[in-house]
Order: sequence, then structure tokens, then C-alpha cells
Amino acid sequence: MEKRELFQIGEVARMFHLSVSSLRHYEKAGLLQPERVDTETGYRYYSVRQFECLNTIRYLRVLGMPLEQIADFLKNRDVEKIRSLLRQQKQEVAHRQRQLQIIERKIDNRLAQLEDALAARLDEPELIRTPARRIAWLRDRLSLHSYLDLEPSIRQLERQKEAVVFLGKVGVGIARERLLQRQYDSYDLVFLLLDDEDDYEGTTELLPACECARIRFCGSHSDAPAYYAALDRFLAGQDRKITGFSREVTMIDDGFTADPSRVVTEICIPVEPV
Repeated sequence: MEKRELFQIGEVARMFHLSVSSLRHYEKAGLLQPERVDTETGYRYYSVRQFECLNTIRYLRVLGMPLEQIADFLKNRDVEKIRSLLRQQKQEVAHRQRQLQIIERKIDNRLAQLEDALAARLDEPELIRTPARRIAWLRDRLSLHSYLDLEPSIRQLERQKEAVVFLGKVGVGIARERLLQRQYDSYDLVFLLLDDEDDYEGTTELLPACECARIRFCGSHSDAPAYYAALDRFLAGQDRKITGFSREVTMIDDGFTADPSRVVTEICIPVEPV
């Protein structure tokens, strides 16, 4: 390369594998001002002595350091300061790693639920053993005609920063007394199923592992009464009695599919031998 003192912005961008817009952004953020700006053409020129500063910016950006911190450091470059910034950034990276691990587990949980729903045998009552589950719940007699009728209760439950946490995890239930009276036209509570990694700020309850009568079907809450009746007939021949409220969850809802034939809902009712 010929010995030169000034380089146009495009040349600098190519040398450092950056975009011109990135250099303009660094200028606007106060990180790196051009050595000279042509007042007539607006062309920006950078000097060789600015290259080391640009190398520092690129290095710190690779480490994920915010532009504001980089700008502050460049105004007062100091070994102790960069050591402190690097330690701080290391802590931030560790925090992001923990958050990504939580997100990964949430994805795994959701994928497992979807795979389970897609492989489900529909319209077949069965006895199963359910694991312990942590829930947040709200007693609230409801008359449901569509999933939108759940919204007021869901908003009361909401404590998470991301509403997407509720997709596939909101359930409704009918109290034991009303199940015994075969009253399936409304619900007594709304609950939120919580994964182990969910940091829920409100009151929670741990539902113990138990035996349940379960049925899965194509449809949503408005279709559920007929399947409660099917479970009731099933239990009559199984020498089981109902011990608690029902847990009804739409495993695949219209938030995930526009095809009504792919919607899958599950009803579980805790039982024990007579």
C-alpha cells in the first residue's frame, strides 16, 4: 500500500471489513470523528493515526460492549479502566449465557408439548400419572365462548415481562363439586402452568403428582362439555372417584395454527381408587 496520510471513508470501511454506515454511526455516537471533512463534497477522510482507535472499537464491539461505554473509554483511555470494563462485560456475558440457557429450556419444553400434542391419541379416555406441576391460579367463575373470554383473567395473572410466556400454558378448570354434579358449562378458575425456570413474581401453588383421567380432542374450550361427559362415563367403569378440579389446557391453539383441525385440547381430572 502506498504511503498516505488520509483515506476516504469507503477505503477505511474495506480495510477494516466494516460498512460505511457503521463508520458514520461511530461518528454520530462520538467514537471516531473523521480527520477531515471536505466542506464542498462532504467526503470524510481518516488518518493512519486513527486506525489504532478503530481497532480498539472493533475489538470491544466483538466483545459485545455498548457503544456508550466504548465512547467513554476512548475519551479517557486507561489500563485500570479497561480492566474494569472487561470484568464488567464478562459478568454481562455470563448473565446473557444464563438467560439463553433459560430460553433454550423453554424452547425444549414447548417443543416437547407440541410433539406430544401432535402424536396424541384423540377422543380416547385413559388413566395416566401426571408429574407435580407448579401453577399460578385465580378463582373466577367464567362463561367461555372463545379463548378471548379468558383475557381479563389472564391479565390479572400476568406478572411476566413477556406475554408470549402464556402461549400454550394457560388452563381453565372446573371445581370438583361441579364436576360431580356434571356441570360443564362454565369454569371456576384460570391457571398458568409454570416451568421450573419461570421466575413468576406472584403467588404460586405446587400441584402434587397424581393419577388423572385424561382425554385429548380436536377443538377448544367451547367443545369441551361433551368430552367431560365422556370422561364421566369412562370413570364409571374404572372404579375411580374425582379428587380435585379439572385441568383443561389447549396444547395447540389458534396462536400457533390457522387450521382448526390442528387445534388440540387436553382435559385431566385427578382421581383415586374408590
